[in-house]
Order: sequence, then C-alpha cells, then structure tokens
Amino acid sequence: MIKAIKLLAISVLAVSCTTGNHADFEKNTATAKKYFELHQAENSDAMFELLHDEIEWHMPVYGSEMADLNEFKKAILNYQKAFDNMNFAADYWLPGVDPETGQLDGSTRTYGTWTANHVETGKSVKLTAYHAFSFVDGKISGGGDWFDFGGMMNSLVADVADLEEIE
Repeated sequence: MIKAIKLLAISVLAVSCTTGNHADFEKNTATAKKYFELHQAENSDAMFELLHDEIEWHMPVYGSEMADLNEFKKAILNYQKAFDNMNFAADYWLPGVDPETGQLDGSTRTYGTWTANHVETGKSVKLTAYHAFSFVDGKISGGGDWFDFGGMMNSLVADVADLEEIE
C-alpha cells in the first residue's frame, strides 16, 4: 500500500512538472517562426524548403479550395511581389491539437498583425491574422491563413482606381 502511494505521488509530481505541451511543439513553433522570417525577407527559396511536398493549405480567399504545394508557392510569390516591408508581429503562439482526438499533436498556431507596404499604391496595410501550422517529418504539411484578404485587397483596389482617375 505504501509503495502504491509513493508511486502515485511520484506520478502526480511528474505530471505537474511538465509544461503540458507536445514534445515537438517548441521545435515546430521555431520552424513556423523561421517561415515568417523568411517570408518577411522575401527569401522564397529557403522558405519553400520548410514545406512538405504534400502540403494542404487553407487560403484566405473567399470560395477557395485547399491549395497544394504549387498553388501555395504561387500565392507566396504573389504576396512577395505585391508587398514590401512585410512584418508579422505575433501576439502569442499556442499549441495545436489533433482535430479528431483533441490531444496535443505538436502543431502550432498564432494570432498577430501583418504590416506591409503595397508596391503599386505605396499604401501601408495593417491586417490582423490567425495562422495554423501542422507538421510531418519536421516540415510544414498543412494549416492555413485566416484574415480579411478581400477587405485588404478592396481597400488597395479603391486606391488604384483613385490614382487612375487622377491621371
């Protein structure tokens, strides 16, 4: 009986001393942060090395389907062409869970704010966003971007139309 109580006490102590995060959470969060750093630096080649070949990505565009690797790369290149001085300021990073089990799975997610300058108009944008990342073999294999893409683009298109009227 005393042996069982000691074992229980040790188990409770061991559980209470852990952070509760999945063993891969810190490593995967570092990869996601590196992904953003490379995106901000417009280093697409290095950025693409962090992506799994079979990635499935939720795009922020209304009505869009899940993007595969080639579609996702094309979107990244379009952002890097359309915007300068991109910066993501994360409010915080949180562990993700397996959608079927609800158990921590090493994925990571973040809420934050993007700022950038639109190349064509010179207008600054400020956009709150949510991003989620899942991983296979240490590479980003899925997730997505959630922000008001349409609102952002509409505000820029209005400025382009105003510039064209002046000319």
